[in-house]
Amino acid sequence: MKQYFFCCIALIAITIQISAQYNFSVEKFLKCTPVQDQQNTNTCWSFATTSFLESEMLRTGRPTVNLSEMYTVRKIYLDKARNYLLRQGKANFAEGGLSHDVIHATATYGVMPEFAYPGKLQAEDIHSHAELAIVLKSVLDGILAKHVVSEKWPDVINAILDVYLGPVPQNFTVGTQSFTTDTYMQSLQLNMEDYVSITSFTHHPFYQKFVLEIPDNHANGSYYNVPQEDFLRITRNAIEHGFTVAWDGDVSEGSFNTQLGIAVVPESEREDVFVRPGNEQLITQQGRQQQFENYSTTDDHLMHMTGLARDQNGTGYFLVKNSWGETGAYSGFLYMSESYFMAKTIAIMVHRDAIPDDISSRITF
Repeated sequence: MKQYFFCCIALIAITIQISAQYNFSVEKFLKCTPVQDQQNTNTCWSFATTSFLESEMLRTGRPTVNLSEMYTVRKIYLDKARNYLLRQGKANFAEGGLSHDVIHATATYGVMPEFAYPGKLQAEDIHSHAELAIVLKSVLDGILAKHVVSEKWPDVINAILDVYLGPVPQNFTVGTQSFTTDTYMQSLQLNMEDYVSITSFTHHPFYQKFVLEIPDNHANGSYYNVPQEDFLRITRNAIEHGFTVAWDGDVSEGSFNTQLGIAVVPESEREDVFVRPGNEQLITQQGRQQQFENYSTTDDHLMHMTGLARDQNGTGYFLVKNSWGETGAYSGFLYMSESYFMAKTIAIMVHRDAIPDDISSRITF
């Protein structure tokens, strides 16, 4: 298997041009595995964070791995089902999730390579979870309607997951060695306690943890809260020092275009926003908060940040790996301006060593 994604070589050329006048100079490009396709599922959270962990393997000098996103998805479906029943149906049950779900699943249930658990039946060409999610929720609602929860419900949910995703093997072989999910996780030599979620909102105190109020946070995961200038600095510092970043944010803006590979927030509305770079909005902490509270910024999508770049005007960008297949101008990658990051990012996940010391010292881990 390739040591890392050689197909990305084109992205790290000194100058890369899109359309007529966008010219990007890549300042940093970190090792990552090939772009994947989540297909007809809302499982970007698993794809983005799995990619993040695969890059962590490369960063620490470990072998290249292709981990199963769907094994994690399966385990989190069970966690969501338990949460939904315990809350008597007064909770979100859907396909979505967050980065900390992947970290939790990996630490609790282990991991598998993709070949051992592709998460789709042999006769199927693509991942598709629309029917699966409906069936699972219908069964859970049926159980709740009885007002008595049987101890058999995990067996029922697992049987449904077997039908749609395939049964989970007890053991699998990598090279000449046999593994279980737990022993394979141990072989990765990654400490799941090293990964932290960070956000930036004013309705909770800075430099403290809080449970972020977004629908997909079914696990009530906590996030460290920092001012927006620290939020940006943590992200840039991480990539500058070789750490990739798992990103969670809003991609519903008209100025986010995955086919052209550009995400910006122009200062004013203009027709040529994807043709040439221009001035961007000044993003304030108050503006971030207002757009979060009025739902202009929502938890839409997760992706994987793998590099830094600038356009010909000196504007800073993050190079971002998506999970919608090798499509668009940059074969599944895109350039997100720092202004877009500041305006539309809900949260990030990083290795705690990627946080600058002066910020880390103010956070109680």
